[in-house]
Amino acid sequence: MKIAVSAQGKELDSMVDPRFGRAMCFIIYDTESETFEAISNEQNAMAAQGAGIQASQKVAAHKPDLIVSGNFGPKAFQVLAAAGIKIALWSDGKVSEAIELAKNDKLEIAKNSNVMGHWK
Repeated sequence: MKIAVSAQGKELDSMVDPRFGRAMCFIIYDTESETFEAISNEQNAMAAQGAGIQASQKVAAHKPDLIVSGNFGPKAFQVLAAAGIKIALWSDGKVSEAIELAKNDKLEIAKNSNVMGHWK
């Protein structure tokens, strides 16, 4: 399984970024190989508009099964859901904690976005 997590840094001990579209980066973790890569999102973090959609497309290109972040706007949620990616709302700790929760099915899968568009 591949798990994507919005992150404030490029390491597993980085804090989960509560902002999906404007997160500094995404950690893509592969549970089979137990490896990860950090994907920069700095371009979208400073975008005037469209950050959620662009970030969604960037993450979807890595084909994660699940993405974890604190908040998803309606457009980002729609793009990810259309790509068949499950979405979990959680940003209460480190990326490594989010991954462990996901691996142990301890995260609730969201059915809708939880913030309005253009939320910062």
